Amino acid sequence: MDARLPAHLEVSGLLRTVEAAGGFATVLAKGERDAGTILVVCCENGRDSRLFERMPHPDGDRRWMLVKEELAENKLEFSEYLERRRRQDPDTWIIELDIANGEQFIGFDIKKD
Repeated sequence: MDARLPAHLEVSGLLRTVEAAGGFATVLAKGERDAGTILVVCCENGRDSRLFERMPHPDGDRRWMLVKEELAENKLEFSEYLERRRRQDPDTWIIELDIANGEQFIGFDIKKD
């Protein structure tokens, strides 16, 4: 049996936690309510976006991984990537956390990961 938290609850918790910390959080694309993949865009003041996705590891654990960074010289590529991922899997949630060190809210440790 999968002990995974339903996607809509995890998303709701992330949004509320970031907002309670003084940041802005929003759903960019709503996915499948219970089992949709969650992609998290972390940025600060709408700049320097980084995309995180939970990925399986050899030990069987699923951890957040940095999968894409916005390049200053080609910001359009980042949004095109998000659109492509959404078309490939319409069950995917895409949420944005606009707050300093947004990675902390998904448990991503820059030093460790």
